[in-house]
Amino acid sequence: MHLLPRYLRRWPPSDRRPASLHGTGRRYCSGGGGGGGATTVFSFGDNSMGALGLPGHLCDAYEPTRIPFLPAHGVISSIAAGHYHSLAVTSSGEVWSWGRNDEGQLGRGLATTRDTWHEPRKVEGLEHIRARAAFASGVVSAVVGDDGSLWVWGRSKRGQLGLGSGVTEAIKPTKVNALEGEDIVKASFGWGHVLAQTSDGKLFGWGNSGDGGLGILSGNSDASSTPLPDSDPSRTPRASSAAIMEAVKRMVLDKMEKEKSMPIVWEPCKLEELDGRMVSDVACGLDHSLVLCSDGSLLSCGRNTYGQLGRPCDGFRMLPVALPFPPVSLAAGLGHCLVLCRVPQEEESTGIVSWGWNQSSQLGRQGEGDRPEMVNGMAGEKPVVISGGRVHSIAITSGGNAWAWGSGRNGRLGMGSSVDEPEPAWLESLEGLQVLQAACGFDHSLLLVAV
Repeated sequence: MHLLPRYLRRWPPSDRRPASLHGTGRRYCSGGGGGGGATTVFSFGDNSMGALGLPGHLCDAYEPTRIPFLPAHGVISSIAAGHYHSLAVTSSGEVWSWGRNDEGQLGRGLATTRDTWHEPRKVEGLEHIRARAAFASGVVSAVVGDDGSLWVWGRSKRGQLGLGSGVTEAIKPTKVNALEGEDIVKASFGWGHVLAQTSDGKLFGWGNSGDGGLGILSGNSDASSTPLPDSDPSRTPRASSAAIMEAVKRMVLDKMEKEKSMPIVWEPCKLEELDGRMVSDVACGLDHSLVLCSDGSLLSCGRNTYGQLGRPCDGFRMLPVALPFPPVSLAAGLGHCLVLCRVPQEEESTGIVSWGWNQSSQLGRQGEGDRPEMVNGMAGEKPVVISGGRVHSIAITSGGNAWAWGSGRNGRLGMGSSVDEPEPAWLESLEGLQVLQAACGFDHSLLLVAV
């Protein structure tokens, strides 16, 4: 397909009817509103693990491609992306999964062959609940039922299942009994930790507490700062892409080695250090966390290797992040952060603030990433949905347009090439369609689209 010049891709048509920024009724946090009409799911990016759900499962997709195997009955109401697998929830409460299944994160057992991973299949074992939203890490999947219960499956030595001391595997969906009686609306997964919020503003955490992503729990002490050496390629402005990815691999391998003696919180524990503040949104990156409180304050905790805490130091304690505008919702990639903010204008408007790791332009702006700054572009449209992957980001605007930026490798931006985009660029191949939700995996992306 012929691609327009980059500057034209930032000027989409504006004749679509804007969607409201505010929902009604109970809030389930899973990447935006699904609406009530017919929908379909598009995917693009790395397909080496079948996360795109497409035939020809070893081929990457460089433009948004409709997934043909999802159920014809029932509207897809929400989507979620793990590191290398994908989930979809229907309006009737069914959950469908596809992609990597080495840890049983698809909910279809461990005896599946890799050549079937790309096939979307219904997750069995959830017949007694109606799923309302799905969430995922690299190795665990989770859904929230219409009764507020949380169900998990997969395999995690870091305690991400939250099923009790020493429980590292759940082949079938299993209820997290420690949250009995709580009304869960969102769960966010990091590399080894999890945060879950309730409808009445409480926050629970579990999993690996060694990186500080859970804040301070009973029995834990503050962690000392461990800055990255100045010679690390990921902090060198002129480092090549290969050197950057090699640095990330070393970081992950080092983390895996340290996890042999990692402190684990095996069941959900309420985070008490919020001083009575109610939580309105959460987002977990690789080893950091963001917490948005109902009073408008934004807190961060965890590792600060790439400036992802948005403040000078790291540590276990949740501390405020100074933003230029009031925050509305959160998203976190591997080492970068995106915050949807209200921007004071004559009419209600929104914008995106970003910070953290920026070696592949995943912040959508130039400059150092350790300070929160505005992302420009998007032709004046109002972003309403944000999502971050390993080194790319996506935003959906009130007009139903999708914008992407960051690394284009393997087609993860959906622009028809592997070219990186340093600023938000419009996905022109979706012209005429209303995009409702976005979900970024490590190297792939999903879009929920009205049809």
